[in-house]
Amino acid sequence: MNPLLTLASAAAVILATITLGYAGLCWISPFKRCQRCAGTGHTTTQFLHRPRACRRCDRGMRLRTGRRIFNVFHRLRSEATR
Repeated sequence: MNPLLTLASAAAVILATITLGYAGLCWISPFKRCQRCAGTGHTTTQFLHRPRACRRCDRGMRLRTGRRIFNVFHRLRSEATR
């Protein structure tokens, strides 16, 4: 067997496993903690250190990128089949 073929097939299997694992994660848990506010939903101002609502998230949770991409394709498909 060719060593390059073996290496390429191993890389393809690893890449497919990672992709399917992330797709499963997006299906099971579509939200993740916001990195800016650490999931609290509040940040502090730079100079006065007063708490305020986080601008990046809504209540400390953000939609995962993979789930966002899935939602776009799902919306496109549902609009195309109307």
